[in-house]
Amino acid sequence: MAKVTGIGGVFFKSTGDPAALAAWYEKHLGMTLEPWGGAILKWPDDRADDKGLTVWTVAERDTEWFAPSSAPFMINYRVDDLGALLANLTAAGVAVLKGPESHENGKFAWIVDPDGNKVELWEPKAWDEKNKTA
Repeated sequence: MAKVTGIGGVFFKSTGDPAALAAWYEKHLGMTLEPWGGAILKWPDDRADDKGLTVWTVAERDTEWFAPSSAPFMINYRVDDLGALLANLTAAGVAVLKGPESHENGKFAWIVDPDGNKVELWEPKAWDEKNKTA
C-alpha cells in the first residue's frame, strides 16, 4: 500500500504581515529564508542522536495543549541547542511561556510568535527513560 513517509512542508496563514512574520522566524529561530520567502530545513543538517524523526498526532477538540494560542495547530521545531536559543530569545525580548523541561525524548520549551501561534521548541534525544532527568 502507498503511504505517507514524512512531512514535506509546513504552510500556514499569517494573521498580519507574512514577510514580517517570516523575518521574525529567521531572526529569532535561525531559519534561513530563501529568495521566495520560505525556509528549507534539511534532515542531513540535523545532528541529533535520535537519527531524525517527525512526530504527527491529532489532538482532541477541547485540548488546552496549544493555549494560549487560538490556532488549531502547533508547530514543533527541532533545535540544536535549546539553552542557547532560549537565552537568545530572552535577550531579544521574546517571552518563554514554559520550559525548558526534560523528557525521555529530549528537552522542550514553548514560545508564541508575533501572530499569536504557540511554538514548541524541541532539542531531541534518542528515547530513553534516563533522559527524564537530563
